[in-house]
Amino acid sequence: MTITTPATLWYVYGIVPEGLAASPLPSGLDDAEVLVERDAGVAALVSKLDQFSYGPETLERNSADVEWLSPRAVAHDRVLTWASEHGAVIPLPMFSLFSGPEAVRSMLRDRAPLLASALTRVGRGREYALRVYRVDAELMAAIATLSPRLEELAASAASASPGQRYLLERKLEGQKRAEVRGVTQEVVDDIVSELSEHAFEAVRSPIPRIADAEEALGGRGTLVLNAAFLVSPPQLEAFQRTLTSLVEKRGEQGFRFDFTGPWPPYHFASEPDNGA
Repeated sequence: MTITTPATLWYVYGIVPEGLAASPLPSGLDDAEVLVERDAGVAALVSKLDQFSYGPETLERNSADVEWLSPRAVAHDRVLTWASEHGAVIPLPMFSLFSGPEAVRSMLRDRAPLLASALTRVGRGREYALRVYRVDAELMAAIATLSPRLEELAASAASASPGQRYLLERKLEGQKRAEVRGVTQEVVDDIVSELSEHAFEAVRSPIPRIADAEEALGGRGTLVLNAAFLVSPPQLEAFQRTLTSLVEKRGEQGFRFDFTGPWPPYHFASEPDNGA
């Protein structure tokens, strides 16, 4: 009797230094064992998966199925988080699949200099994410203090005669609405600038286009900053002190902060191409 073994694909979670201590590793997708494949001074964290469960047609059919995708996303992140807690890691996108160990090793050899350089860079720290939201009603109440032009107009209105004051106050309200975008940008730039003093790198991601941002984000306000910072352990305390100061200062002006981490350095590492 001929026994056939299921064809396998090699799933790569990320790239790590060759000398990474490989035990004990967490489980991967479908509770598969996570292995370390080494070549050319770098290594890949991999699992062997059933080709029929992760072939192109299966992935295309299931990629929009949240119930199917969610546990696999959790497992993917679990492996990368473990790696980031033990040293440098270059995260790869989900479903980076290779035909076998030689294809993985070939990728490592071909990209070794770039991968080694990226590992050195991300090895300096860990990623922390910051989202900032704007509450328009609160900003409008404080915006005159953030714009010299509005502050001057408000002072003129306060000292004007009743009739003139009415006209100036109407003008002030219109100018406030016109200034929201510019003032927001100045505040966001200031937040990134101050925090960047305590980080190796900072990256701003595009703001998602949401028709009703305030409703979609659970009433927190309009998302105005989506950033990530690469922070080393010695810098973290100063980074957090600065962040606390910004939360106190900008919170009174209508801005809310959502700070999370540490995460694997998703925003700070180049990712190798998928192999065949």
